[in-house]
Amino acid sequence: MTTVAQPQTPAIRTPVPGVVGADVLVPLVNGERVTYANFDYAASAPCLEAVRDVLDGALPYYASVHRGAGFHSQVSTDAYERARATVAGFVGAGAEDAVVFVRGTTDALNLLARSVPAGCEVVVFAGEHHAALLPWRHHGSGAGRVVRLPLPESPAAAVAAAREALGARSEGPRLLVVTAASNVTGELWPVEELAAVAHAAGARIAVDAAQFVPHLPFDLAATGADYVAFSGHKLYAPFGAGVLAGRVDWLRAAAPYLAGGGATANVTEDDVRWNDLPARHEAGSPNVLGAVALAAACAALTEAGQDALHEREQRLLGRLRAGLAGIPGVRDLSLWDADHPRVGIVSFVVDGLPADLLAAALSAEYGIGVRDGLFCAHLLTRRLLPSGHTQAVRASLGLGTTVEHVDRLVDAVAELAGRGPKWGYELVDGRISPVPDPRPRP
Repeated sequence: MTTVAQPQTPAIRTPVPGVVGADVLVPLVNGERVTYANFDYAASAPCLEAVRDVLDGALPYYASVHRGAGFHSQVSTDAYERARATVAGFVGAGAEDAVVFVRGTTDALNLLARSVPAGCEVVVFAGEHHAALLPWRHHGSGAGRVVRLPLPESPAAAVAAAREALGARSEGPRLLVVTAASNVTGELWPVEELAAVAHAAGARIAVDAAQFVPHLPFDLAATGADYVAFSGHKLYAPFGAGVLAGRVDWLRAAAPYLAGGGATANVTEDDVRWNDLPARHEAGSPNVLGAVALAAACAALTEAGQDALHEREQRLLGRLRAGLAGIPGVRDLSLWDADHPRVGIVSFVVDGLPADLLAAALSAEYGIGVRDGLFCAHLLTRRLLPSGHTQAVRASLGLGTTVEHVDRLVDAVAELAGRGPKWGYELVDGRISPVPDPRPRP
């Protein structure tokens, strides 16, 4: 394999929480096996070992919560509500804030869209993930006018555009929606400045922190955010739980997100009296184990120290970006300046090599997992793609990423950019795949 010259990276001694499957060997099309190099954390992160251990302890006592007299139900109820308190602390939610367990970020922002007052004006940037871009026009949303701002040329331009949009009129409720970290470029958005602008205009701000909280601490009070949404499956707890946390009044006044058991306080032949928060928006049997897992991940990251973990990741990210930059024909995607702060996400293209073919070859020939496509942020990704490219490859880092993984990816991209794949590939069931594909499945 061609080796791309890499800068010396200082030894990374930060204690890192272990991830399940870090040592799994995967087959290559040539019959060899290598340790899997996972660069798809931004799509879904593997389970932390600490999360698995907590779940192992919770499973023997699993039962439905809140309405059971049995010992298991009481134990599970305690665990569920402790999880809520842990998650509240993780994002700086105060006693006056609601913490509602949902399925993920998409679910959280759809819940908020159903909860905004009728006619609420929503201001959102075009570069948002679809989870934050689309719910406001979906059936059932209380949003009235939706203002979609163009992609800003700089963080300062984003703040100025929000100020202008929110200053256009002052009547009625308004909500600014923004990401904390882009799922395409990893770039950090100026959330605190945008929150200040929103509040100065009498508006509220909701933050999509799905790509932020796995990498950096987030605090509702410190940022000035009114709402925050994130997913467990991106936070090393892939068990179907997510969170919407923030101010209670809109959520309390809204009809339940789902109608059913748990959301109800009393049902008669002629009327339904709904529960208060958070049960109001948690109808059905809650995902107890998902919530417990999410809280365990929050606790593990807090104990390890997210700032220290972020510094470790930044060293790996710098090594990856420097390595890719040295390969002819490789171009990475950035909305703003190349040195703008970002989390461990790099999206890039290789001239002359389609993104789906590159991703397939990285997997089949090198044991490297990346993501290809438009990353559920079609407007942003298409805007950033160089001419001649319709999709990009995204490499995202996480707790299991090592220097060896980074160097393997850089060397593999260099080889593929220089001479193309060694194996044959065809379109199979809508995906580019190696043909034949002799890799056995577990």
